[in-house]
Amino acid sequence: MVNVGHGNVVVAEQIVAIVGLDSLPVKRLIESAKGSTKLVDATNGRRTRAVIVTESDHLILSSLEPATLAQRLAIDRGPTGD
Repeated sequence: MVNVGHGNVVVAEQIVAIVGLDSLPVKRLIESAKGSTKLVDATNGRRTRAVIVTESDHLILSSLEPATLAQRLAIDRGPTGD
């Protein structure tokens, strides 16, 4: 389990990518997910800084920096990447 901020956690094995919000394709992904049930806002009202993409095509918005989330994911998976 990876803490994505504000008491929210995601199963580490389900994470496909952690991306920043600075590119237009990511913003388009978010806009298309807003119309469905595939968008999870875990920002607790704060500014979105990272988007987590899961195996089930869910997008999870986080107010943490992508580098912080990547570090937490690396710690959770251990040194072998399991």
